[in-house]
Amino acid sequence: MKALVVDDSSTMRIFIKKILVPASFEVLQAPHGKDALEVLRQHPDICLTLIDCNMPQMNGMDLLTSIRADHAFDAMRIMMVTTEMEMSSVVRALERGANEYVMKPFTREVILEKLRILGFAVPEEATQSAL
Repeated sequence: MKALVVDDSSTMRIFIKKILVPASFEVLQAPHGKDALEVLRQHPDICLTLIDCNMPQMNGMDLLTSIRADHAFDAMRIMMVTTEMEMSSVVRALERGANEYVMKPFTREVILEKLRILGFAVPEEATQSAL
């Protein structure tokens, strides 16, 4: 399974990757929405995308809208992972097609639980691996 992590913070991309790899994901990364769209074109088999809201060049909400406008990605699960804590941001993301919303800071357990909610089988060893 392939996942795409889109965040302008390389530290955050690495942190999320360390959660996803033990959960059986091959992780691709992009620093902003424009790069993410290119990665998605090159890897149409990506089944999960985790997106930050606040990024340069193309923010997460615009990326979310672009992904959901392309029916090739209808089956893709999208998790917003952001510092945006206002309920209006959560509602806007869900209305635009996000499947889940996680507020930073978060723990590995939160991400793994969201993966389970999205229907991904999370191996037991993923909950025990070191970050």
